[in-house]
Amino acid sequence: MDVLEDDDDEDFTDARAYQSLSEDDEPRKPAAKKKENDDGLIVDPSFAAFHFASKNGPPKKLIIKKLKPLDKKNNEDSLKKNWELLSDSIEAIQQRCGVSTSLENLYQTVDTLCKEGKADETYLNLETKLENYLRKQCEEMRANGHTQGLDMLNAVNALWEMYIEQLEALISIFLVLDRFHAINNRQMQSIYDMGLTTFHGVVLDTFGLGQRIGLVLVDQITEERKGEKANTNLLRSSIRMLSALCVYTQLFEETFISASAAFYKEEGEKLVQELDTSAYLHHVDSRIREEETRCDLYLNYTTRVHLFNVLDARLIAKAMEIFVKKGAAELLEQTKYAELKLMYDLLGRVTNGRNILRTEFADFIKKHGRNLVNDPQRDATMVKDLMSFKERMDCCVSNSFAGDEKIGQAEKDAFDYFINTRPTRPAELIAKFMDARLRAGNKENSEEELDSVMYRAMQIFRFIQGKDVFEAFYKRDLAKRLLLSRSASVDAEKAMLLRLRQECGPGFTHKLEGMFKDMDLSIGLNQAFKQQMAAHGASLRPDLTVNVLTMGMWPKYDPSEVVIPPEMSQCLQQFSDFYTQKHSGRKLQWQHSLGQALLKAEFPHGTKELQVSLYQATVIVLFNSRNTWKYEDILAATKIEEKDLNRTLQSLACAKHKVLQKSPKGKDVEKSDEFTVNVDFTDKLHRIRISQVQMKETAAEKAHVEEEVSADRIYQIDAALVRTMKTRKTLTHQGLLQELFSQLRFPVKAVDVKTRIASLIERDYMTRDAADSNTYHYVA
Repeated sequence: MDVLEDDDDEDFTDARAYQSLSEDDEPRKPAAKKKENDDGLIVDPSFAAFHFASKNGPPKKLIIKKLKPLDKKNNEDSLKKNWELLSDSIEAIQQRCGVSTSLENLYQTVDTLCKEGKADETYLNLETKLENYLRKQCEEMRANGHTQGLDMLNAVNALWEMYIEQLEALISIFLVLDRFHAINNRQMQSIYDMGLTTFHGVVLDTFGLGQRIGLVLVDQITEERKGEKANTNLLRSSIRMLSALCVYTQLFEETFISASAAFYKEEGEKLVQELDTSAYLHHVDSRIREEETRCDLYLNYTTRVHLFNVLDARLIAKAMEIFVKKGAAELLEQTKYAELKLMYDLLGRVTNGRNILRTEFADFIKKHGRNLVNDPQRDATMVKDLMSFKERMDCCVSNSFAGDEKIGQAEKDAFDYFINTRPTRPAELIAKFMDARLRAGNKENSEEELDSVMYRAMQIFRFIQGKDVFEAFYKRDLAKRLLLSRSASVDAEKAMLLRLRQECGPGFTHKLEGMFKDMDLSIGLNQAFKQQMAAHGASLRPDLTVNVLTMGMWPKYDPSEVVIPPEMSQCLQQFSDFYTQKHSGRKLQWQHSLGQALLKAEFPHGTKELQVSLYQATVIVLFNSRNTWKYEDILAATKIEEKDLNRTLQSLACAKHKVLQKSPKGKDVEKSDEFTVNVDFTDKLHRIRISQVQMKETAAEKAHVEEEVSADRIYQIDAALVRTMKTRKTLTHQGLLQELFSQLRFPVKAVDVKTRIASLIERDYMTRDAADSNTYHYVA
């Protein structure tokens, strides 16, 4: 509604829609009394005029003027004339020719038609114009044979791009119609949407090109997958056209996903027969990258999920189980970490896919580990091989499997399984391996490397269930290192002891720590002995150092009655008197097999210092009295056991440093042999260490250690049973077993426990319940 203000008694009229009001015209008198509303606006109903109240004068009038009767003929003529102008311009745009009328005039023409009430007619005319244009173009496509294959796709795509360009130009001309008419009419679309609907109706439906376009697009992508070069721009533009027309899913996506499923199913079944695991992994990875690029370039984001679900199902879920079982072990054997990582990543794309890999990984470790542990011929390198194998598997878990906790736990369980398939032997070999590395003669590793080796050895040690077997062998070897001064480093020994304490608890290392404590106490004891000897003016020749060991902390040694030289015997008696005086009630038991001596030997070619065992020193000193000794005479004079005497004479007469000569010559010592001093002995070193020939451990000696371990286990089982029953007072058989298994450091069979329970019942430590034989009571 146009409202005119009557200012200074003059009228202003809009000639386009309203009649003029002359000065002589008088309005009709009001039929009702004027009223002033809340805004100060005085309403005169009879004149339909508005007056603004004024405090300083009479009110001003706003008059709504009557509409002129419209001339229908002139109105129709105006529509025809104006539409002809618009139609010519539309055709010029569609023909890509220059438009003679300015955009401003065209815009005003549309505005005029809308104000004349011809918006609907104009909208319909425009829609018809677009429809006729599209029909004409489709007829030309049909006439030119562009209705199939790539030619059709190119033609439709060219039409689409040109049509959208024209539509945007038309929107700028019909902007008034679009914004002020169509937008307020719910039954009408915007001009752009109407244009898309028209394109859909004519091109896709009427001429039936919709389904063909979708099929051609799918065929083009399939050819691209087979290695053919595709027109990416054409695919992208065509797919965007389908998306704009809201038929992407209907005409393309559904068909595309079905075709992709069929393609990858066929490819997967074929490649399973043709490729090895490594090649197949790289092929699948390549396919994934291709599809990701395809999604980024021209596919809609909604297709990505469906497409990769199909690819994962056909190429991974269906075939990867075959390839994992067929090739995972080979990849692990060859430590192909990149391919293993690729396998892990691919299996992560499917549900429970990595469970297959975890199982195969554990099976490989068990199989390979059993071969390492159960082959006696590999005992010499077993620990090294296990450490290397563990390091490889750890690298595989951390690098290839992204530190997956479940796979890491599977690795630990597999190591725990195969290491304990051979009882006691791995524990023994680990103890001996550590002994070899901690000895002073070991030159293979620096201090840092030694620490690293011990750390890796501890990783294997963790999997041993019978840790008491390890303790028995480690304690024997540690005693030799400490007593014979063969330890590479006291710091390294204590660092190893700390690792064992952290791993197994203080109870495990109690005796080992007691051994170090005895060595420290012995240092102070020797100083006190020498001070007392000096205070009394007593001579101490030869010089003597004694290690006093606490029985029970150290390994058991069989006492030996050896006839040592008088000079040495006198020194030992002096120390015994000193110790007995200092600690009354204690008794010393000398272990000559562990003694060492430093002898000064004069040879024709020079004087040498010989660092030897006490047995070796006892034999060498015999030659001060005479030059030649028979084997039987040496045996009678020293009373050294034959097996020890054989090793002693062999080290002196048959080893690297031959301070004695044997007759007849040979590598082995016989009872008929005679021995003399080697007057031709020479060496560039002044101090020479003559190592005792190490006798190989016999089956009987190993059995003896195992018997000691078994006996100790019986004591531990009995102690754990009594300790548990004393605390709990009453327990069922199953509950007692569970408590026992949680306390012991070694594997125990239920049958053995049952035997020990029966023994404790006989000794009145516990009783069975009268009503329930599976329940036990503690006897206070």
